[in-house]
Amino acid sequence: MMENREIVIVSGLPRSGTSMMMKMLEEGGLPALTDNIRAADEDNPKGYYEFERVKRIEQDKAWLEDAQGKAVKMIAALLRHLPPDYAYRVIFMKRDINEVLASQRQMLIRRGEAADGMPDEKMAELFRRHVAVVEAWLAEQPNFEVLQVEHGAVLANPLAEAERLSSFLNGRLDAERMAQVVDPALHRHRQ
Repeated sequence: MMENREIVIVSGLPRSGTSMMMKMLEEGGLPALTDNIRAADEDNPKGYYEFERVKRIEQDKAWLEDAQGKAVKMIAALLRHLPPDYAYRVIFMKRDINEVLASQRQMLIRRGEAADGMPDEKMAELFRRHVAVVEAWLAEQPNFEVLQVEHGAVLANPLAEAERLSSFLNGRLDAERMAQVVDPALHRHRQ
């Protein structure tokens, strides 16, 4: 059984399926730590599942007490700031880099924001290096267990991936309910 002191972290690059995963976990029976400040929109019609205090993890770690036994979403760059006095189960979302870039670009267009002008090839290489550094760091942490989940695999076979997730969390989630959350129609940026 997963210990109550453990915290489930859903991480990965932005636009890699972390919100979908949070929704799956919540539907499967794992409470989500979220503040609902960022409302659902056209880019994430089922919600973002964010908790603003996560962004201040370097200065504010007090919220981790409330995260025990729950799932919380955190971008990969912030994982290294998690203190060693908790056990973490990290679900690390992976998605084709070109799909990530296309999704980010579309989100910026919808918001009327300008892209940074960096060519996609350069941005893709930066993302790949960043993920490699984070994965290497995670592999060295004794208080982290990591399950890598491919965004495309979840879309292709939601029940099998939900069962794998439930197993990673010691079989305590309802895989069938988790699988029902997956909506292939929301996979709008394909390669």
